[in-house]
Amino acid sequence: MTALTGTRALARLALRLDRFRLTVWVLGLAVMPMGTAANYQKLYPTDADLQAVSGVLSNPSLVALSGPLFAVNIGALTAWKIGITEFILIGLMSILTVVRHTRTEEETGRLELVRATVVGRYAPLTSALLVTAAVDVLIGLLAALGLLGVGLDPAGAFAFGLAVTLFGLLFAAIAAACAQLTQSARAATGIAGAVLGGTYLLRAVGDTGPTALSWLSPTGWALHMRPFAGERWWVGLLFVGFAVVFGVVGYTLVDRRDVGAGLLPDRPGPATASPGLRTPLALAWRLHRGLLIGWLVALALSGAVMGGAATGIDGLQSPNQQLTDILTRMGGKAGLTDAFLGAIYAIIGQLVAVYSIQATLRLRQEEASGRVEALLATRVDRVRWAASHLTFAVLGTAALLAVAGVAGGLVYGAQVHDVGGQTARLFGAALVQLPAALVLAGIGVALIGFAPRLSTLAWAALIVSVLLVELGGLFGLNQYLLDVTPFAHVPKLPGAAFSATPVVWLTVVALVLGAAGLVGLRRRDMPVG
Repeated sequence: MTALTGTRALARLALRLDRFRLTVWVLGLAVMPMGTAANYQKLYPTDADLQAVSGVLSNPSLVALSGPLFAVNIGALTAWKIGITEFILIGLMSILTVVRHTRTEEETGRLELVRATVVGRYAPLTSALLVTAAVDVLIGLLAALGLLGVGLDPAGAFAFGLAVTLFGLLFAAIAAACAQLTQSARAATGIAGAVLGGTYLLRAVGDTGPTALSWLSPTGWALHMRPFAGERWWVGLLFVGFAVVFGVVGYTLVDRRDVGAGLLPDRPGPATASPGLRTPLALAWRLHRGLLIGWLVALALSGAVMGGAATGIDGLQSPNQQLTDILTRMGGKAGLTDAFLGAIYAIIGQLVAVYSIQATLRLRQEEASGRVEALLATRVDRVRWAASHLTFAVLGTAALLAVAGVAGGLVYGAQVHDVGGQTARLFGAALVQLPAALVLAGIGVALIGFAPRLSTLAWAALIVSVLLVELGGLFGLNQYLLDVTPFAHVPKLPGAAFSATPVVWLTVVALVLGAAGLVGLRRRDMPVG
């Protein structure tokens, strides 16, 4: 028996457990680049069309949002449009997959049972990394082949696919290290997710200010591989080097801790709970506060950075009509600056939906770990217990949106000398995203109530929503298909008039899904492992 004994069997088990989830990731991320390139070939058939749009895309606000455009051709335009989205999503997929098959397995106690068999110490981490690496390579390869299929340059196509793969591999290694730090899978995901979000913000600041900051960000490295714009293959060595470093850290920390424990020690609590910790709501606050505080800091920074970038959109001269159409479709028609801000807060709304789902699925995590049994053995009933966690899913989501709106309004308002007016406008633009995010949380509650083992499909609902919003208008998809995502119905403030009807309907849908889930939770057997 060696430290890697059982790796193959655990990898096969992980693939079996995640076969549907990973299929959605692979298909979505592989199709996006090809579809974007094919559509741009129709939108910009001549060099004159490309030259017209290239001048617009050099605007600092758009550079902060999507990065610089390094060359004037269909391939480079495709990498500019879809690159950031592709990198962030494959990074998120890698983080979730590695943490799920390492720290989550330890937290639920399943890994302890597995380790009692003929399984080496490094086998669980190695199998998780192998599965994630295989998916990363497959996504990058299919993305490259798709770009080749629409007639783009082979070197650029494979450079883009390589950048996607390497980005995913780096964040798989980062997740492997983070999974060793804490006892909680959610905390490990939060730490790795914060690193992912930080790389985007660092790149946004660097691309519009001190360029050296872009070279401190893996997102900046991926863009600076320059697919279809004089490829810089050597940049890939940065990914390889840091992935090896984080991988070594992960394996080293495995040897330095006990199974089920984290490297960061937990502080022992008092033998008797304080008066403020004797209700389900107080306990839920203790469980949610770390995640919520981290998200609040991230959203404040994101809102401030994007609010500051919005002033540059006023510098657009004679903007290309297709670009104007894209911005107004995403953010409304009351001017390009308002359209840009509306697009930014639409993206922030989708980002905050990640927290909504995380907070909601805490219910399932508590049940699967067996901790809920001790709580329900007291006078606390199921609905009261569930409501204590859902309170933070709802109020936490609202707080995140409010912070992003206020931060953006303060920074943008200071630059245009209208702090009070712009803060109020952007606060509304952010908060109007709340019902759509809560619809996805409602889907999570419904799944927990009626099909708890399928509760992670709430993430699939979010992925589908993001893909439809990102690509629906670009591909000219049928409006009935676009209406599936709740974000398609959100008023595009501040670039459009406010309409209460879709907000009310989204709220009703979220309430119905949540109520139905609570009914199912009350009637089904608990716990379901």
